[in-house]
Amino acid sequence: MTYTSDDSMGLSQADLEEGADEAQLLKQSRWYAVQVASGCEKRVKANLEQRIQTLDVANRILDVQIPETPILRHQKDGRPKEASEKVFPGYVLIRMVMDDETWQVVKNTPNVINFVGAEQKRRYGRGRGHVKPMPLAFAEVERIFKRSQEQEPVRKLDMAAGDKIMVLSGPFKDFEGEVVEVSPERSKLKALLSIFGRETPVELEVNQVQKIE
Repeated sequence: MTYTSDDSMGLSQADLEEGADEAQLLKQSRWYAVQVASGCEKRVKANLEQRIQTLDVANRILDVQIPETPILRHQKDGRPKEASEKVFPGYVLIRMVMDDETWQVVKNTPNVINFVGAEQKRRYGRGRGHVKPMPLAFAEVERIFKRSQEQEPVRKLDMAAGDKIMVLSGPFKDFEGEVVEVSPERSKLKALLSIFGRETPVELEVNQVQKIE
């Protein structure tokens, strides 16, 4: 099933064919969330941007974004390294004028699953119905991008409760244990180490330990 122009944001196909001016198209555009295959966000963005140019819909599909937030990951030597993390893994945000053609361009992009929206039940038979794309609220979009642009880097540790570790330095060097709590903001963790035959909780610096796979 295709997305019909009857569901568009008030802009008919005739208006588009007659060449509505750029300001009007911008005013008609809205942000939509699109679910994509896990880990394929950047691939979808690149493919869609290429399809937009090839299929000549750049005047209606205006922007493709993957909101990310800055983080600090700790390397094996304990030093932090700046990186980024997706705000909504598995989703891409697209600013576009919704009509049958633009819907098809996005929906037929490899690794795109569907628009986020309201499912409309089928009139006959069984199975899932057609999903009507629902635009994101302006306040929600503003909050998402504000979070991405202004947030200070968050410390991100590649460790969690239950991970097995080995202590690399300090008085408990070469001891093995299990993480019970992680404090990213302090770059510390608590682990249970077997000391004198008893499991003892010990607080350690992140750069003192190594995760055992």
